[in-house]
Amino acid sequence: MAHTLAGRPETATQAKVLKLLRDEGPLSRVELADRLGVSRTTMASEVSRLTELGLAEGAGPAASRGGRRSTLVDLSSDVRFVGVAIGATTVSVALTDGRLTVLGQRSIDMDVRLGPEPVLARALELTHKVLAEHGVTRPAGVGVGVPGPVDFHGGMPVSPPIMPGWDGYPVRDALARELGCPVLLDNDVNVMALGEQHSGVAKNARDFLFVKIGTGIGCGIVVDGQLYRGVDGCAGDIGHIRVEEFGPTCACGNTGCLEAFFGGSALARDALAAARGGRSPALASLLAEKGELTGADVAAAVAMGDPFTVQMIRDGGHRVGWVLASLVSFFNPGLIVIGGRVARLGHPLLAEIRGVVYRRSLPLATGNLPVVLSEMGDDAGVVGAAALISDAIFAAP
Repeated sequence: MAHTLAGRPETATQAKVLKLLRDEGPLSRVELADRLGVSRTTMASEVSRLTELGLAEGAGPAASRGGRRSTLVDLSSDVRFVGVAIGATTVSVALTDGRLTVLGQRSIDMDVRLGPEPVLARALELTHKVLAEHGVTRPAGVGVGVPGPVDFHGGMPVSPPIMPGWDGYPVRDALARELGCPVLLDNDVNVMALGEQHSGVAKNARDFLFVKIGTGIGCGIVVDGQLYRGVDGCAGDIGHIRVEEFGPTCACGNTGCLEAFFGGSALARDALAAARGGRSPALASLLAEKGELTGADVAAAVAMGDPFTVQMIRDGGHRVGWVLASLVSFFNPGLIVIGGRVARLGHPLLAEIRGVVYRRSLPLATGNLPVVLSEMGDDAGVVGAAALISDAIFAAP
């Protein structure tokens, strides 16, 4: 069956109902009325309007609380969102239902430096394939994350260091024109933070930091349950905090940035130098076998117990921890989640980051501060992108 575009909520109460159903599952009309502080009569009419708009549907009788049994209300089973995660080296597309459960997903390796036209063409191709596989003609909306600063209101990247050719490209409008539905664009780290908030370890956190360590390093900031973007949309760009006065040149043009020491590209650079300089037999044998080295090869060498790469991870984790310790003292979050591809170095990296954060931050700020690895893997980006657009679709006019 082909799913068509649903309507949009018309009142603030309808919008709140949709977000509750998305985040918590089916609820009875009585529960909805109680949770939102409105009369049962008001809730009955709001729910029937949402049903007419194709956004909600009945889901059988609720558990009896004495008296007449209330009806369970759920999101319409026809609502579909698409999440597109464009990374430095991959493009992933997922189709979700209204509750952001992934129904189908496709990914390809793709270098973002090829520029907007070829990358977006492949993203559209994957989107059309996933939609066709599930009989969807037009989704309710599409969310997109890209690995660079974004003008959220303009829907375009702004001077992104690792995305040559993308500056000012109208990504949001180009995709909306092709797909015939609402599209929103944001920075990949913000989108991943939304994914963690909806389906990950940050589900119950109101104030948290999501730190992505991949090709680049960034931080999604959630304050009182809301994503904080800053005035120009570049809040959380911690990869360009200078950790040493003199150091490697960064993609942003400065020297000594955190990203220039410990992003995915920096890891590959240092691994190659170590393999060629005879400092790591494990990396040398991986280089001989593959002809190149990536962050994943560093993880493989760490798993082999290679002393040089273990020290690389300690040094990198130390620098990340040093930056995060300052943020903790400043922002006092309730949770820090570490994600992204380099974060797959796992517990040796986490232990180092934790140690520095706990040693260097104020005791009051870290007395109750979990620092944990994301458990979502590659899903944080696509689920977060779907969450981004669903927030907009499920919003009061």
